[in-house]
Amino acid sequence: MKKFALIALGLLTASAITVNAAEKKEKKPLTDDQKKVMKEITEKYDANKNGKLDPDERGKISAEDKEKMAKAGLAGGKKKDK
Repeated sequence: MKKFALIALGLLTASAITVNAAEKKEKKPLTDDQKKVMKEITEKYDANKNGKLDPDERGKISAEDKEKMAKAGLAGGKKKDK
């Protein structure tokens, strides 16, 4: 009985890993416009100057800058239909 449970657990784990890997979306490379917007936002809000926006830094992004990011097609704001 223990062998059966162990085999079943192993198969379930393998299935979960396979499904998770299949569901991952490939990231599209950023356009020049998107890179420019991300650079501006990072320079403006990166308080600790580590080159990344931490959650607290992302929380301080203004609505205007979130809109700018959304228009560029970047995460960080709700995308608006064109």
